[in-house]
Amino acid sequence: MYSAKTNGVHVDVEPIYLEDESDPDDSQYFWAYSIDIRNDRDETVQLLSRHWVITDGTGMREDVRGLGVVGEQPMIEPGHSFSYTSGCPLTTPSGIMAGTYQMASADGQMFTVNIPAFSLDVPNQSRVIN
Repeated sequence: MYSAKTNGVHVDVEPIYLEDESDPDDSQYFWAYSIDIRNDRDETVQLLSRHWVITDGTGMREDVRGLGVVGEQPMIEPGHSFSYTSGCPLTTPSGIMAGTYQMASADGQMFTVNIPAFSLDVPNQSRVIN
């Protein structure tokens, strides 16, 4: 598990390689990742948008930006969490993801929360340092 805490918001990430959905002979590799976002602040916060930086094993970088996560812009009360699962395809057997969430406090103040960098590696393969 990968973890980061920024501005009173804790983010845990657990990536899982999806062997049944991958086809290494066709350079298609798929991962799911589960994320838990816990609000350790004293006020409700809202996740407004995300920015992902996805880098494959060759160093090719892709930036992905969008509103919310999995079609939601969740409100997270103090001491509560929001969890979701999404996925990432790559054309290489390894890569790395990292990013940020743009959030707003109850009084409308915007702030950034870091998503920890996490490794995407096919199990039992030699790893590439990304």
